[in-house]
Amino acid sequence: MQLNQSHRFAVAPMMDWTDRHCRAFHRTLSRRARLYTEMVTAPAVIHGDRRRLLGFSAQEHPVALQLGGSDPAALAEAARICADFGYDEINLNVGCPSDRVQGGNFGACLMREPDLVADCVAAMKASVAIPVTVKCRIGVDEQDPEQALDALADRVVAAGADALIVHARKAWLKGLSPRENRDVPPLDYGRARRLKERLPQVPIILNGGIASLAQGRAELGPLDGMMLGRAAYQDPEILLAVDPELFGAAPPHADAFAAVEAFEPYIAAHLEAGGRLADITRHMLGLFGGRRGSRLYRRRLATEAIRPGAGLAVLRAAVDEVKRRADAAAA
Repeated sequence: MQLNQSHRFAVAPMMDWTDRHCRAFHRTLSRRARLYTEMVTAPAVIHGDRRRLLGFSAQEHPVALQLGGSDPAALAEAARICADFGYDEINLNVGCPSDRVQGGNFGACLMREPDLVADCVAAMKASVAIPVTVKCRIGVDEQDPEQALDALADRVVAAGADALIVHARKAWLKGLSPRENRDVPPLDYGRARRLKERLPQVPIILNGGIASLAQGRAELGPLDGMMLGRAAYQDPEILLAVDPELFGAAPPHADAFAAVEAFEPYIAAHLEAGGRLADITRHMLGLFGGRRGSRLYRRRLATEAIRPGAGLAVLRAAVDEVKRRADAAAA
């Protein structure tokens, strides 16, 4: 199955961050970026509250769901459920190094079991008609990244994987926290490029430590796209440049101020349904970073949006802190 060009840029799946409100906000900033859910385990999908875990708004498309697990039958059932919900892609997590994930025998520890990962991919491919992709590391612990990544890639591609998203650093499963595993092991973008040169027909997307669109473009070489995580979350204005710079399309809004205004109906609907303002504004704290008034903007949202009954007036007042200073500077 051919993946569409939205894989040129994606926002990474991030636990506790890329929930449905975060994705709806990011979609306001880019029409073309591919968005990913937080990781959800296959048993949770099968036995849990599916509407809460899997629900999303139609505006999020293209949107992919990331699954965690290592049981082919369970992953196949979960993938079928997710496809029925309308997701555009199922992504298998072979990169998370947390102790909890290791205890469940999935995530990065599966780098040691390429045959099992291939069985999982084959089972999911047999159960759904949408793309099935794999997000992996270049190796774990003392593995040789040249051998480990090739072994995993060859097996999952043979099993039908539609793309590989390569977090271009090892994971250390003992002695480093998940946070340290995002920074301490050295990045090796060249390893991802060598994989693409060996498997030119396979879509391969680069992930890990990319801080800007310019850096991502400089590192891509033969690769098919880039995935940004923390950089896109902590400085979401990056996303306003995605459509014009990577897709040759107009941005959805002229600037961040217009994007926030366009996002207000979504926030209002959430509030009317009984939700809290902070459920959404916590994902907007990085907006306007580096501008005059941005500190006051963050402080106001952090302190006032959490109060019971906080509404759109809080967000508007916070944005006005920045806008007044921008207008004054332009005068």
